[in-house]
Amino acid sequence: MAVEVSVAQPALQVAIVAEADLILVRQTLRAASEQAGLGLVDQTRLITAGSELARNILTHTRDRRGRMAVEQVSTVARRGVRATFDDDGPGIPDLALALTDGYSTAGSLGLGLPGARRLVDELQLDSAPDRGTTVMIVKWGR
Repeated sequence: MAVEVSVAQPALQVAIVAEADLILVRQTLRAASEQAGLGLVDQTRLITAGSELARNILTHTRDRRGRMAVEQVSTVARRGVRATFDDDGPGIPDLALALTDGYSTAGSLGLGLPGARRLVDELQLDSAPDRGTTVMIVKWGR
């Protein structure tokens, strides 16, 4: 049985095209998580995961262009924040491998996507070669 999720307001859109946009991503996620009533620990987890996903856009896309959409969501029992990151980059050929600790195509530690997954309550990853990538994360208030 699916839980019905309501969206409180239209999504806030943030373009991700330069390093400076990472600050706006973090500020937007903080404001949305405060409005949703998330505690400080959950705010920090959401902001950290979102910052990592935004950095991935700058690191892995050909033209360093992507977007984040943030919205407050709720069910009958809880409130939270949903953030969706998408880009038109080269895509990820093996999603399971990309979510494995230590896997990297950029010479990094390979903790970004798996780390983001651990920090949030929900993570959905949609990508394929030459189709870009969309990552949706949700953090629910406790």
